[in-house]
Amino acid sequence: MELVELMNKTHDESRQGEAFQATESPVDFHKKFYIESYGCAMNFSDSEVVAAILQENQFSATSQFEQADLVLINTCSIREKAELTIRKRLTEFRKVKQSRPGMLIGVLGCMAERLKSQLLEQEKLVDLVIGPDAYRSLPALIEEASSGQKGVNVLLSRDETYGDISPVRLNSNGITAFVSITRGCNNMCSFCVVPFTRGRERSRSAHSIIQEIQQLVDNGYKEVTLLGQNVDSYYWKDEVTGQMVTFANLLEMAALVSPDLRIRFSTSHPKDITDDVLMTMAKYENICKCIHLPVQSGSTRLLQLMNRTYSREWYLSKVDRIRELLPDCGITSDMIAGFCTETEEDHQDTLSLMDYCGFDMSYMYFYSERPGTLAARRFKDDIPLDIKKRRLQEIVDKQGELSTRNNQRDIGKTFKILIETDSKRDNNDWTGRTSQNKITVFPKSSSLQKPGDYVWVKITDCTRATLLGKIVDHP
Repeated sequence: MELVELMNKTHDESRQGEAFQATESPVDFHKKFYIESYGCAMNFSDSEVVAAILQENQFSATSQFEQADLVLINTCSIREKAELTIRKRLTEFRKVKQSRPGMLIGVLGCMAERLKSQLLEQEKLVDLVIGPDAYRSLPALIEEASSGQKGVNVLLSRDETYGDISPVRLNSNGITAFVSITRGCNNMCSFCVVPFTRGRERSRSAHSIIQEIQQLVDNGYKEVTLLGQNVDSYYWKDEVTGQMVTFANLLEMAALVSPDLRIRFSTSHPKDITDDVLMTMAKYENICKCIHLPVQSGSTRLLQLMNRTYSREWYLSKVDRIRELLPDCGITSDMIAGFCTETEEDHQDTLSLMDYCGFDMSYMYFYSERPGTLAARRFKDDIPLDIKKRRLQEIVDKQGELSTRNNQRDIGKTFKILIETDSKRDNNDWTGRTSQNKITVFPKSSSLQKPGDYVWVKITDCTRATLLGKIVDHP
């Protein structure tokens, strides 16, 4: 699938489909590694775990792959285009290796699990293949590959969470960070490869999550995003006390770490987000009021084929409930155009659902079959490419209308903004986000302001993707 993005990307969303490159390590060892990541936020979080494991084994990070002894690429298999991009990048790495025979090239993550034999034997692009649950074995695999063998471990685990590893934030702005709370997925959506590449769902210890968040606060971070394929199904039992921790409980525990720490989370499955979660969000000001609630299609018939386990009407009622309990909550979504057997009526159902929900932003794709998925085994990919692209463009245009309208409604309002960094277009401006996850750009008004500060910003104008405003004393 090709990704068409309507809005400027936010911190946790910006990394979808883009390369993440580790910056220089704070510790300089003789051996150097370079890591590049593609795909979802979970992949970028995993790269920070890998960096920690490598640093413990006397590797330091470099931002120049030509200088690295170990080059790793953390991969995504969600779309065919992502795999093609990664193959091209591996070819570039291989050319450099010809002049540096000691360099090792490795593939991590979802694509590693799915295409291990092709990458190792047929195309001979890599020396190492490590699946998402095998990162602890990386030092041993590096040793094997250094001796001329192929280092391979793609075994999936039922209990690995990396909860005891403190991630190395190599590419961090020092303000925002990811914290993984679950791994894997139990939902068998027919179009999705995640259950096959990341395994069954398991929840990380609540104690280790809160400890990691506390360490981030102690180091000056002001925002964390709790990550999982389906955060709402988080469920952990303390074996000592017998206490059961749900996602609503975990949200509250995170919010209580510090009132100055913003809490975000992604991604929610519509069937699992509960009133308890919504009421916890309403209770704590520092839990951001934005929910990413992927719908994929507005047609009940297609939702059944996708095995999404809810109907159009059920999804709309969930949106109504969010609006009832959290009137100021932003809602974003995912949409797939041209899924198997999709009719014009199904497509119109998607457009009308978007109108009803008024999404602030969406990730929009056209369907391409992924080998090994339920859809690939059960259904024919029967929608012509030109029709997929036309329907996708209509979805993109619809979201453009909704985003513009929603942003225009914010003109005149005042929001609490966490300053994140300089604006990309003008160093005289700051950029940050509202609680609803809308990118906001505003002029610097004091030399005392710095990233990590909260300011009140009154919105004076907007584009389709961005709110524009000015700092004010108080709403």
